[in-house]
Amino acid sequence: MRRKAAVVGGGVIGAGWAARFLLMGWDVAVADPDPEAPRKVGEVLANARAALPGLHDVALPDEGRLSVGTSLAEAVAGAEWVVEAVPERLELKHRVYAEIQRHAPRALIGSSTSGFRPSELQENAADPARILVTHPFNPVYLLPLAELVPSPANPPEVVEQARAVLTGIGMHPLLVRKEIDAHIADRFLEAVWREALWLVKDGVATTEEIDDAIRYGFGLRWAQMGLFETYRIAGGEAGMRHFIAQFGPCLKWPWTKLTDVPELTDELVETIAAQSDAQSGAFTIRELERIRDRNLVGILRSLKGYAADPRDGWGAGRLLREHDARIGRPAPDLSGPILTGARAVPLDWTDYNGHMNEARYLQAFGDATDRFMEIVGCDADYIATGGSFFTAETHIRHLGEVHAGERIEIRTQLLGAEGKRMHLWHEMRAGGALKATGEHMLIHVSLATRRPSPPGETVAARLAEVWAAHARLPRPEGAGRAVGAPR
Repeated sequence: MRRKAAVVGGGVIGAGWAARFLLMGWDVAVADPDPEAPRKVGEVLANARAALPGLHDVALPDEGRLSVGTSLAEAVAGAEWVVEAVPERLELKHRVYAEIQRHAPRALIGSSTSGFRPSELQENAADPARILVTHPFNPVYLLPLAELVPSPANPPEVVEQARAVLTGIGMHPLLVRKEIDAHIADRFLEAVWREALWLVKDGVATTEEIDDAIRYGFGLRWAQMGLFETYRIAGGEAGMRHFIAQFGPCLKWPWTKLTDVPELTDELVETIAAQSDAQSGAFTIRELERIRDRNLVGILRSLKGYAADPRDGWGAGRLLREHDARIGRPAPDLSGPILTGARAVPLDWTDYNGHMNEARYLQAFGDATDRFMEIVGCDADYIATGGSFFTAETHIRHLGEVHAGERIEIRTQLLGAEGKRMHLWHEMRAGGALKATGEHMLIHVSLATRRPSPPGETVAARLAEVWAAHARLPRPEGAGRAVGAPR
């Protein structure tokens, strides 16, 4: 029997909670008086279905059943967990809790409030022990943080039950040890937000410039190491104590509008340094740097995007794409196999054996195919007219190891261009040695019908030009080779 969660409030946060519970196998009932709620929740769920399962390398549980209606009583009936995601009005929340506990007295109620303390939420409740704060971040179905904030009224077994539910749906329940307005994360956001407002008001920076300062710089570091671990690296081999000694005095300078700074007493310095040692002391600074670099490469390359459209990419990823375009590629030389790829192997292309994994060989050859398509005129503009080449067959030979940082070159020979077909041969070399070959058969397809179709005149003419040059080249060793055939 599936477990059931109820969501009271089908806005952005409530719909995100609903999507996460559903995709983790729970049945979910959403209560919201908005007649547009079914559409809004459905649209958020569609986004979650496209995104969340791809984070995992195992299949998620079968999706639960969803119902969306206006009756709170019907939604919470039989629910083990109730998400409260109504507007931030304390009197409204109190009314909602009273109704929930009338109809589902044994359910745990997790409030998504970003500011209220649990003791405020529990005032005059029939059972305050079963109400606590579980504050998420948007999109709830992707971001795993949930600030779990109990009060003295919540017994340990209730806190543990809430922690187990959140962990079970893939969240990271961060237990907030003391009640405090806005919990932990929003206090950081509030400080940054206040300073940003001052910078705009004083004419120092525009909203876009402030966003650039975050997304091109410290935001990328915070995404994978947070604040203290990032600053530990900044302290070098001497660690956190050295960082505080070096940069602590500047806190007394009036750099920001937020000038109420705690005194850096010996006791506070020692507390921070000791906690930093416990957090990160298992790694040397050089190891932390390598971990940081690998993480940053993965984040930046993800932001860069993978589509052929040059408008793809976001934030620092778009900057990388633009810089690639500025560096440019050499004009193709048709007299021999055409240079279709020249790059260093990224850190995130290697596997547990320390060399490039087989999926990345395919990606490298796929990128080379994309470049060859551009050369023959099958570029983004052509594809927008409704035609493209689809890969029908692929055969890759792995002939040598390639490691992170090595420069690889791929050259491509056209083995045939008859009618709708395009037959390509790729050779990958590093340090002059042949490391892999890739053979691909592609079929030109109408994107309107998804059926084979002749290429357009410009592409057909350009293919004929390349084929006229490459037909004179010797056939590569291994072309047409079956899997497992003698080399």
